[in-house]
Amino acid sequence: MTAEGFLEGRRLQLARGVLLQCIMGGYPPARFYGSDDGDLALVADPAQIHRLPWSDEPRAMAICDADELSGESSSLSTRGQLKAVIARYAAHGLAPVVATELEFFVFAPNTDPTQPFRPPVGLDGRREDGLSAFSVSSNNGLRPFFSEVYKCMAALGLPRDTFMHEMGVSQFEINLLHGDPLLLADQTFLFKHLLKEVALKHGLSVVCMAKPLAHTPGSSMHIHQSIVEIGSGKNVFTDSNGEPTSMFRHFIGGQQAGLADFTALFAPNVNSYQRLCHPYASPNNACWSHDNRAAGLRIPASSPAARRVENRLPGADANPYLAIAASLAAGLHGIEQELEPSAAIQGEFAVPDNLALPCTLHAALERLKRSQLARELFGSEFIEGYIASKTMELTSFFDEITPWERRVLAAQA
Repeated sequence: MTAEGFLEGRRLQLARGVLLQCIMGGYPPARFYGSDDGDLALVADPAQIHRLPWSDEPRAMAICDADELSGESSSLSTRGQLKAVIARYAAHGLAPVVATELEFFVFAPNTDPTQPFRPPVGLDGRREDGLSAFSVSSNNGLRPFFSEVYKCMAALGLPRDTFMHEMGVSQFEINLLHGDPLLLADQTFLFKHLLKEVALKHGLSVVCMAKPLAHTPGSSMHIHQSIVEIGSGKNVFTDSNGEPTSMFRHFIGGQQAGLADFTALFAPNVNSYQRLCHPYASPNNACWSHDNRAAGLRIPASSPAARRVENRLPGADANPYLAIAASLAAGLHGIEQELEPSAAIQGEFAVPDNLALPCTLHAALERLKRSQLARELFGSEFIEGYIASKTMELTSFFDEITPWERRVLAAQA
């Protein structure tokens, strides 16, 4: 839209079906988004209108809500779903607080998708060989790129907590500061968009796949969650003596009750399960623990005032609005139903069958399809539409024969 049209308040409309567009570009049947495929209104959030600092010509982006023409939020909108979850907390006098940790890889351009990704050539003329995890000089070869990333973050008002090199080859992580869930979802979305745009300017490729490299840790989007009382700001996970509260237990119980049903919302792509089925610090379970990274639900070491629950299931490929909404909705379900969690685990452990999660996209979609809880929390229209779109993507994947199949199976009698 032109700046003049935007400033005049001209309404921008969008077909409902676009919210269920799959990643290849197609759409499920129209019955999943209203047989007429009528329009939605895109309503800009005044707090999320940004001049794009990486653009050579003046351009701006406005994050919008997708609303029905009658005024209510569309049930197909993941941003709208998150706002509805926050409102359900507010009805209890509570406000969730979250932070996201996003991991990503920086690669050289990959013009042939049949070939593996490669790290870029750094300022020293060499490619990283994987020995730079947590090194103070690990991003020096990409200094011009990261310098512009930092400047663009500042221009967009994206506060960063820590930035580090992660375990993978040319893999990095940013921790965003905790705050309102909708704000953090917006910031996570903006940051991912920023990364890709700045990378293109520098002849690089940023990849947020869950598992872009074999034999290498995948990329997560861990979600840290706590709840405060509206007004006092007191963390309801901790009592006046600094001990965990019943609400803390019930929140974990709700997470455990919802994680398996919601796995397809946290791990939305075929590649997501490459990360989860090679679970080095990427646990595909609903166990919980104090400071054990093998658990899907980790309680980080912290002061009582900062007590929180870290959901380690979502990958970097997850929709931040939907992943945060699903995680918080599961926790609130536990609080409302006063669900008790399993016993905490420590050290090396075997995952009980009832706390194991689906390990393929097909299994996750089948679990979501059977979930009455998902329909209660997100509505049948959203869940059925989401399943229809993801089933199209899974079918497209199965339409291709992989190099592994040709390499290993072609010689079989």
